[in-house]
Amino acid sequence: MITRKILLLRQVNRHRLFSLLLVYFIGFVGFSQESNTTKPLSEVFLLLENRFEYQFTYADSLVRDIQIEVPDKDLSFKEVLQYLQANTGLSYEIITNNFVVVKQKEYNRTICGYVKESGSEFVLSYATVQGDTNSVITNSKGYFELDIRDPNEKIVVKYLGYRQVTLLPNQFSEEECLTIYTQQITESLNEIVLRNLITRGISKTSDGGIQLDYSDFGILPGLIETDVLQTIQTLPGIQSIDETVSNINVRGGTHDQNLILWDGIKMYQSGHFFGLISVFNPNTIKEATIIKNGSSAQYTDGVSGTILMNTAQSISDSLQLSVGTNLINSNVFAEIPTGKNGTLQITGRKAISEFIETPTYSSYFDRIKQNTEIVNTPGNGSSSNLNFDFYDTNVRWNYAASPKDKLRVNFLLLSNELVFLENAVVSGNFTSRQSSILQNSIAGGLNYDRQWTDRFSTNLQVYNTDYQLKAENVNLVEDQRFLQENKVSETGITLNTIQTFKPGFKLRLGYQFIETGITNLNDIDNPQFVDEKVRVTRAHALFSEAILKSKDKNTNLMVGARYTYNDKLKRHFVEPRLSVSRKFNDFFSFEILGEFKHQYTSQVINFQNDFLGVEKRRWVLSNDQDIPVIQGKQVSTGLTYNQNDLLVSIEGYYKNVDGITARSQGFQTKYEFENGIGAYDAYGAELLISKKVMDFNGWFGYTFTNNNYTFDNLEDVVFPNNTNITHAMTAGASYDFNKLKVSLGLNWHSGLPTSRALSVPVDDRPSIQYGEGNAANLAPYFRADFSAVYKFNIGKKIAAKAGVSIWNLTNNNNVIGDYYSLNDQDLPIQNERTALGFTPNAVLRLAF
Repeated sequence: MITRKILLLRQVNRHRLFSLLLVYFIGFVGFSQESNTTKPLSEVFLLLENRFEYQFTYADSLVRDIQIEVPDKDLSFKEVLQYLQANTGLSYEIITNNFVVVKQKEYNRTICGYVKESGSEFVLSYATVQGDTNSVITNSKGYFELDIRDPNEKIVVKYLGYRQVTLLPNQFSEEECLTIYTQQITESLNEIVLRNLITRGISKTSDGGIQLDYSDFGILPGLIETDVLQTIQTLPGIQSIDETVSNINVRGGTHDQNLILWDGIKMYQSGHFFGLISVFNPNTIKEATIIKNGSSAQYTDGVSGTILMNTAQSISDSLQLSVGTNLINSNVFAEIPTGKNGTLQITGRKAISEFIETPTYSSYFDRIKQNTEIVNTPGNGSSSNLNFDFYDTNVRWNYAASPKDKLRVNFLLLSNELVFLENAVVSGNFTSRQSSILQNSIAGGLNYDRQWTDRFSTNLQVYNTDYQLKAENVNLVEDQRFLQENKVSETGITLNTIQTFKPGFKLRLGYQFIETGITNLNDIDNPQFVDEKVRVTRAHALFSEAILKSKDKNTNLMVGARYTYNDKLKRHFVEPRLSVSRKFNDFFSFEILGEFKHQYTSQVINFQNDFLGVEKRRWVLSNDQDIPVIQGKQVSTGLTYNQNDLLVSIEGYYKNVDGITARSQGFQTKYEFENGIGAYDAYGAELLISKKVMDFNGWFGYTFTNNNYTFDNLEDVVFPNNTNITHAMTAGASYDFNKLKVSLGLNWHSGLPTSRALSVPVDDRPSIQYGEGNAANLAPYFRADFSAVYKFNIGKKIAAKAGVSIWNLTNNNNVIGDYYSLNDQDLPIQNERTALGFTPNAVLRLAF
């Protein structure tokens, strides 16, 4: 038997020798020209077979990738084998008839490690750790030991409901045990389908939403901090007609038609400095999503848009601190471990105006006090001792009770306060009294996530949010104090369940209860008058939707419905939701989105000098009479091309919103004092082109909108919407290389609609008469912005970031509104409100 095997081996070696001789004949003079250069091991074996009376037998795959220097001619065959064994990692065994069998050297090693959950340090007991020949189970501490027989052996770590981890023996240290982290399987219901729409960190999801990832974000013109509500205004179809974050218009809607959720808590206040900066601290937001259409059935309200903001849910095992300041405010962030399974995060921010008044602060303050009681005091009065302050605090606790149980607790406090003295000479005496306005919010929420199995999970959320707007306005001439207050208190409970039936098919079922109470108070002391209205509504909702993904992952479908019953209004609402996207030809994708939505809350303006004229809007609740339930319907479709870092996206939409009131639309000219119930219809197109070239990124956005009111009881039944910006364009470029980010951008849009006053008195009455409603337009808007941020280190333990920005680089005088008043001849004169002029800002942030 051995003789037959040897003959077979000789035959194999003859074929191998013939092949190699043929190669050597072409490329070399002969075997006599041996050298000490590196050669393939198979060639070295042939040289040695000619030098010694031995033949090597081996598998080709064993020696294919090994190269060594030819052993010295003076070495004996025994010394040659020792040299080969030391330099190839193989074993050599001499058998009968001078044959040498080459084999893989025996590998014997025991590795050890701990298996833990990523982000929480929670140990995973009874996880399976499997090699090619052996397998073990982790103990109660997540510890294991495994015997390995092959250096190329694959070690696979498995745990139910968690991602599989595959390792190699060389990843395990000889000195200490390896800690292996694995993540819970939480397959995203909305996968990212397009990345870097405008800059790094802005992506499009499979349901048509736009996601902002602030853990790895680029830079945008005019912004040196990641303000969510400023960021989204760079997207087509989203603008602010008065350049604030408290008046964001999504496809022609008003701000109160946006659903704003912070960690699932509905927010009724979105701006500090009465709308010029966001109330949401940039250091707390990990990611955000803006949905213009096709929202999930789990969301109610927001007939125009949905803005979702989420804080970090990870659990840290180390203390992290950072402090920062800019020319408006200073802030602090702390992340503190609370044991192995918990993290406490605390952030705070406060205006610096109490300590120093910067040029940026002055620009902001001049902007908000335009055409308000601060500058327009009654009679010959004046104002003095102006003091403004804002601050916010967020406390968040993340806790992992087990690998399957996660708890999050949030608390948020927001405050803005403006105080000043009104001065006047009354009856020959100088008199001063204090006027003030206060705007604040307090919100808290609890989230409990449970992963019952790898196919079924639940989320329970409970929240409460309270909002207050309070103003005290004194009239020294009339010896009068006017107190106004608007309060909102809302409690919500949501149970959300997700069942995975098979890969690519999920079903969401849920229940939601929301109770909303709104109070409006008008209190005059002379003559005494008190008008207080308190309204409460309760809504119960059931929602369901199916989320499907095709096997080729090119088709995504989300179809669902929401049923709501309002026990106060005794009304039922059934609202379908749809989101479909399909990728084809590798470069193109097509989508169709649709939704029906309704909402009970809206903001109205009774008089332009309400709440000192600073924040004139007050929240009100639908009563199905003079304030109807607002109902919206929308459908849109889009086509996208994406190849070689070139993105071209175009969308078209039609939207109808019914049940709006004239008081909620912010008329300042014609129809300012009218009451009416109507609707608006908007249709338009949105274009985005983005191109990335190495470290540069450029983009161009264009929006066309046609948006018209229908009010049957007004003189002009059909006329342009106050937010109707027919043409809007943005363009910009950014450079993002290593530690430096620079961005420059332009914004232009056609002028806002307005109603022109007639130039002569009518019927000899001292009143203002207007022509056709919103038949004219203000001057076009243009703004150029710049920003730059640089990251650097101070020593080994401090990471620093410094940045500068300029808003309205060209100091363009942009008119964002107008109104009319009568002069001494009872003729109307136009008064204009302007946006921010040249406004620089700077930031410095240190992280420890």
